[in-house]
Amino acid sequence: MPEILFTGPAGRLEGRFHPSKTKSAPIAIILHPHPQFGGTMNNQIVYQLYYAFAERGFSALRFNFRGVGRSQGAFDHGAGELSDAASALDWAQSINPEAKSCWIAGVSFGAWIGMQLLMRRPEIEGFISVAPPANRFDFTFLAPCPSSGLFVHGDQDRVAPLKEVMPLIEKLKTQRGIAIEHVVIPGANHFFEGRVDELGGEVGDYLDRRLGNPTKLHVATRVDLIEKPRD
Repeated sequence: MPEILFTGPAGRLEGRFHPSKTKSAPIAIILHPHPQFGGTMNNQIVYQLYYAFAERGFSALRFNFRGVGRSQGAFDHGAGELSDAASALDWAQSINPEAKSCWIAGVSFGAWIGMQLLMRRPEIEGFISVAPPANRFDFTFLAPCPSSGLFVHGDQDRVAPLKEVMPLIEKLKTQRGIAIEHVVIPGANHFFEGRVDELGGEVGDYLDRRLGNPTKLHVATRVDLIEKPRD
């Protein structure tokens, strides 16, 4: 996948971009876990999400938040990272000006940032939120949630225990006009160790339902040439 650099609020941001061959293809932005706890765009869950969207015809972008990898700047406790995500979406839209819609996906801290971006950008029509730490970050801004989407958790998650996140999900499920789905993966912890493929399967099934079972595209490889997923 092509390595790209684009301008963010705090300087250059590093990413990987899979452009769709269809001009009007939707855009997907994938956001990685907490930068101060080893989160990068090469996280295995981010990797799975990236290819799930790419194989379904999206122009997919994953990138490093400020201060991670080759991205400039320093960790900003969420405010700056939200600005980074907005810049990533702006960049993707500039490359794909005919894109008709956008999806956002995030993992843990990235899920918190992604849901905030969802509230600010009406063109985002779907989301994937993996292990959102609603016990650690404030999600009350989702009032109301503007788009339908999927939450995924592991039942062995000790970082964001399911019982502490369920009140948020149950509240959103009662909202009219959107459809919230929730998948719990047995035996999975916060990092989905040993369960990443199962997570990818659940996300893929959800996307297929939402998109009407699109034809899967051949993506050359699930490895970025010499780069392999880390952390």
